Amino acid sequence: MYILRTKEEVNYNLQILPKSNKTIGLVPTMGALHQGHLELVKIAKQNSAYVVVSIFINPTQFNNQEDFEKYPKTLDKDLELLHKSGVDYLFMPDTVEIYPSRPTLSIDFGHLDKILEGSFRPGHFNGVGIVVSKLLNIVKPNIAFFGQKDLQQVAIIKRLVEDFSFDVKINVVPTVREEDGMALSSRNLRLDPESRQSARIISKALFFAKSELLAGNSWLSIRKKVNQMFESEPQAKLEYFEMVTSDSFHILDSIGNERNVSICAAAYISDIRLIDNISIFD
Repeated sequence: MYILRTKEEVNYNLQILPKSNKTIGLVPTMGALHQGHLELVKIAKQNSAYVVVSIFINPTQFNNQEDFEKYPKTLDKDLELLHKSGVDYLFMPDTVEIYPSRPTLSIDFGHLDKILEGSFRPGHFNGVGIVVSKLLNIVKPNIAFFGQKDLQQVAIIKRLVEDFSFDVKINVVPTVREEDGMALSSRNLRLDPESRQSARIISKALFFAKSELLAGNSWLSIRKKVNQMFESEPQAKLEYFEMVTSDSFHILDSIGNERNVSICAAAYISDIRLIDNISIFD
């Protein structure tokens, strides 16, 4: 595995690859890698001749400075995992390499960044859009791989790619979960054992709501029961629990004829904010 730290190093190393089979897959990450990231790498290796993983904790997508400062950093472990996974290149730039000057560009994603995550984390998706644009321009992958756990981010990136005509395919990989159903997340590393137990309420509520919807129960009654579930868990504070169209993120109060439907949730467990989602028809 070659470690690249500058745009020039990326450009040189990827330019000299054999042109006969030069499919490049990009897996963007912020480090603190877990099995979910490794699943992205696995799928990338199955669909690409060369796999590039990036590790960059992007400051512009954090609207909470404390969250940025406390974001888990496990670089030695990350390097070991990526090496064992057979990654070809690791792009690990510093902040100045990605942002030689403070970005002044602002990307308006319309409806997509005004609701749910966009509403509770103003400016977050603008930061995501800028850094993903930079990574796509630097690496120039044929395919980029993202996890379904960040479903609204996936919708944002698909819009970015379409509107800016990036020549890249977006591959969405299903969420990887623990045995108890909890979605893997780098922020899980910040949970103490008691909080980790409490955090199960998020996936439990999502699977409960999906089962109830498929049984024909009303969304109003389901949300009432979900609120009661969270009220009974002292460490958990529900921020939102919404049913949406999975691609356009229009909020629904019933399924109707829609078949591309997901439930998205965000909650604080103690002071740690976690998100998750589940598809109704998969």
